[in-house]
Amino acid sequence: MTDYDPKDWFRYLISFDRSDTARKLAPALLAMAAYCSAVAWFVIEYVHPGPDSDLKNIAIMHSLLGFAISTLLVFRTNTAYDRWWEGRKAWGSLTNNSRNLALKLAHILAADDHDSRTFFRAMIPNYATALKNHLRGQFHAADFVVCNGFDPANVKPDQHVPNQMAMRLFSKMDELYQAGVIRAEHLLVLNGEFSSFTEICGICERIHTTPIPYSYSSFMKKFIAVYCLTLPLGYVLSLHYWVIPVVIFVFYVLTSLELVAEEIEDPFGTDANDLPTERMAQGIRTAVGELL
Repeated sequence: MTDYDPKDWFRYLISFDRSDTARKLAPALLAMAAYCSAVAWFVIEYVHPGPDSDLKNIAIMHSLLGFAISTLLVFRTNTAYDRWWEGRKAWGSLTNNSRNLALKLAHILAADDHDSRTFFRAMIPNYATALKNHLRGQFHAADFVVCNGFDPANVKPDQHVPNQMAMRLFSKMDELYQAGVIRAEHLLVLNGEFSSFTEICGICERIHTTPIPYSYSSFMKKFIAVYCLTLPLGYVLSLHYWVIPVVIFVFYVLTSLELVAEEIEDPFGTDANDLPTERMAQGIRTAVGELL
């Protein structure tokens, strides 16, 4: 995720970061400029249409469809942002529940029970790390902290890694319960935070594996393409060669909205606008380390 100062207008007017849509759309913008130039030259220099040409009627179509395309793009952007925000809330819950679990264990476990404290100090953040990598389709054994009772070499990357971490956490708590270190009432206190881990994982997987329906995404792209490709024909008679920068700007605005929506609808990757899950996982490790 890119850190920035939202109040610094001037810097963002003149800068083009790797996440800026202008850089990503540069080839398409150049292609649209070439297309508009060809259309404008052909109509103005070769066709010589009169003031009553039927080409002016195409502009009426754009006026009628302008409201429809703006409404669809607003809906598309809001839907994508809702997914981004739901993912952020899920990771916020993971952070809070990890802290709460560590806080409760810090008081339940004896101060001299170094093995148990070391285990939970490593494994609670290991779950966040496993979830972060799982959502990115990655597995890095070096990202996990080794502790007594857990060896990253024993993790099976072809299986559900967060579930393997959750199973190891539950196994340790059951082991402590059987040994009498944790009482039955302690399990009731700890169950809420522990169960929330897999629930949060399910929320993130739902967002990650359920994209916007194909027919909707395909229709939006076709609609934008047809709308922009017919713009020069509708406005060349009134704007002449000025139709080139006007159409390029309209094309940039519409495609940028679609591009931003595509990027944030799955917020768990490594794009500039994705959630800082790496930083949040490290924050969980720091907070749990301090509490335990």
